[in-house]
Amino acid sequence: MVSQLCRGCLSTGLGRTPRALLLHQSLPSLSSPTTSSLFHTSATRYANPLQKKPRGLDNLPKFRESKSARMRKPKKTVDRGRPPAVGERKALRKRIVLSNTNALEVQGMREFSEETMVDSRIRGSVLALPMPMVTQLRALQAFKPSQGWSLFRRPGVVLRRETLELGRIFEGITDGSEKGKVVKRILTGKRVSGKSVHLLQAMAMGIMKKWVVINIPEPQELVIAHTSYAPIPGTNPVQYVQERATSDLLQRTVLANEEVLSKLHVSMEHPGLKSLIRPKMTLAELARLGVQDVTISWPVFQAFWAELNAPNPTTKSEDSKPTARPPILVTVDGLAHWMQDSKYRNADFKPIHAHDLAFVNHFLSLLTSSPSQLPNGGIVLYSTSASNSPAIPTFDIALDQLSARQNGVSESSPEFPHPDPYATVDKRVLDLFKPSTTKGGSSSSSLELQTLGGLSRDEARGFMEYFARSGILQEKITEEWVSEKWSLAGGGIIGEMEKLGKRLRTVL
Repeated sequence: MVSQLCRGCLSTGLGRTPRALLLHQSLPSLSSPTTSSLFHTSATRYANPLQKKPRGLDNLPKFRESKSARMRKPKKTVDRGRPPAVGERKALRKRIVLSNTNALEVQGMREFSEETMVDSRIRGSVLALPMPMVTQLRALQAFKPSQGWSLFRRPGVVLRRETLELGRIFEGITDGSEKGKVVKRILTGKRVSGKSVHLLQAMAMGIMKKWVVINIPEPQELVIAHTSYAPIPGTNPVQYVQERATSDLLQRTVLANEEVLSKLHVSMEHPGLKSLIRPKMTLAELARLGVQDVTISWPVFQAFWAELNAPNPTTKSEDSKPTARPPILVTVDGLAHWMQDSKYRNADFKPIHAHDLAFVNHFLSLLTSSPSQLPNGGIVLYSTSASNSPAIPTFDIALDQLSARQNGVSESSPEFPHPDPYATVDKRVLDLFKPSTTKGGSSSSSLELQTLGGLSRDEARGFMEYFARSGILQEKITEEWVSEKWSLAGGGIIGEMEKLGKRLRTVL
C-alpha cells in the first residue's frame, strides 16, 4: 500500500521532535511499573496540581452540622493553691502529736516520778509523763513521729524490766554508793523493740534527777552534707567543724536544762572567749553565746563542756554554797551512721570519714576505754537503729566482738568473731570498741552492750489493758488472749503489740 505522505514531509515535519516533547518523554510516568521511579521526585514535581473536588451531594454539610468556623475554647486555668513554704513539708513530716482528745482519760493513772521509776511492784504499768517534763523532752527532740503518741489522751511509757534497772543506776550515781561512776552502754535489738523509747525514759530520769541532759536525735543529719563545715587549722589529721549543728545542739541543751544551767556559774579561764565572758556568768548564758553567734559556736561548746566537767569549781552561787557540777547524760539514737565515710569532701575531693568531724569525734570519744571524760559521773547511752541503718559489716563485727568480750570469750578462742580476711575492714571502727590495756597487761573496758528484747507476758498484759482503758481496744483481756498476741508479736515486741492493740474491730 502506498503512503499518502511524501518523503519531504517526513524529513521536514516529523524528523524533528520538539524539545519539550522529548523532555516529557524522558520523565518516568507515575503509572510506570518500574521501581526506579520510586526513588525520584521528578514525577511529583512536574505532576499537575490536584483539582478541588466539585461539591456534590456527597460533599454537602451533614445534618445539623455547623458551617461557621469553629473557635477553640481557651483552656481553663486550674488554681492549685499556694505552694508550700520552705521547710513546710519537712515540718509536717516531723510533726509530733502527743494528745488525742477523742481518747478516753485513764482513771487513776500514775505519773512517771522518782519513786515510781524504781518501784518493781508496778512493773508492767503505763506511767504518764508529767506535762512540764513533756516540754523539756520536746526541746530535746526525744519524741519520734513513728511512735504512737497520738493514740492516747496523754503520753505514757511502760515500766519494763530494763526501765527499773536503768532507774536504779540513776539512783546509785546520784545519791548512792556509786556516786561519780560512768556507765557506757550501746543498745541493740530488733526493729520496734523500744530502743528510742528507752532513751526517752533515760532522758526523763535525767531531768527528774537534775542532771544535764544532752541528746543527738538524728546522727544521720551530721554526715549527709546538709550542714556547713570548715577545717580546723592546726589539726592533724584535719578535723572539720560543723558550726550550725553545734549551735543547734547548744540551743536544745539550754531549753531543756534551763533550771540546772542557770544555777551553775563559769569557774574557769577561757582565753578564746575572754572578751565575751562576764563575771558571774551562768552556763546558760555561756551556751546562748553560741546560739546567738554561729561562728563561735564550737569554741563556746568546748568551754561549755569544760565547765560541765570542772571537778572542783571555785565559784560560789547566791546561797554561798559551792556550785557542784551535776552528772551528765548523753544519748545518741542511730550510732551506725557515724561508722562510715560521710558525704562531705575535703580539698582533694576525697570523702571525709565521720570520725574526722569534730562534732562526731567528740561524742565518739566518750565510748573509748581511756580515762573518763566525765569526772562528776554520768551515763553514755547510745542506740542503734534497725529501721534506718546503713549496712556496715565492720560495725557489725565490732558489736559481735564487744558481745563476745562481755560474755567472757577470749580473743584467742576460735569462737571469737573475726572479720572476713578478704573484706575491706575499717580499722578506726574496730579500734573504737577495743578495750584499753592496763599497766599489768590486762585489758579492761567499761563499755557494755545491751540487747533490748520483747516484753514479758505480765508486762504485755499491762500494756494491753492500757489500750482497753483508753477506749482503743474493744476486747476482753484474758490470759489466753494476751498469750496469743504475745506470740503473734514475736515474743512481746512492743511495736508489734501496739499494732495488734490499735486494730479496731466492729462487733455485729
